[in-house]
Amino acid sequence: MLKEFQEFISRGNVMDLAVGVIIGAAFGKIVDSLVNDIIMPIVGAIFGGLDFNNYFIGLSSTVTATSLDAAKEQGAVFAYGSFITVLLNFVILAWIIFLMVKAVNNIRKRVEAEKPAPAAAPPPADVALLTEIRDLLARK
Repeated sequence: MLKEFQEFISRGNVMDLAVGVIIGAAFGKIVDSLVNDIIMPIVGAIFGGLDFNNYFIGLSSTVTATSLDAAKEQGAVFAYGSFITVLLNFVILAWIIFLMVKAVNNIRKRVEAEKPAPAAAPPPADVALLTEIRDLLARK
């Protein structure tokens, strides 16, 4: 069983998947930072300097705080600002992945187009013999 597990782990596609997950997690952090540290402050400045992460609706009368973290300590909240930020995060990440897949597909198409066409397979022996006989008869 240990040997089977070792064979499973050492397969290329399992290692490729592991590398993809690790790079994807790191890329997700980059997109999070892009959204939270660059895009959302600009959007917040356009909408009056408000932080989207602090947009929420208290779901109980005990929620009187003005920041999301403090409000969560007081009771249940509907944190739609955080949802907007995460949604924007997802859209940016999906768009970047789409562009990367599209670029890879275009490269694959170009490589396929540059490949020479495979040479025609030689005809079977009986067809070659009949062609030779036809050519000899045509010369006479």
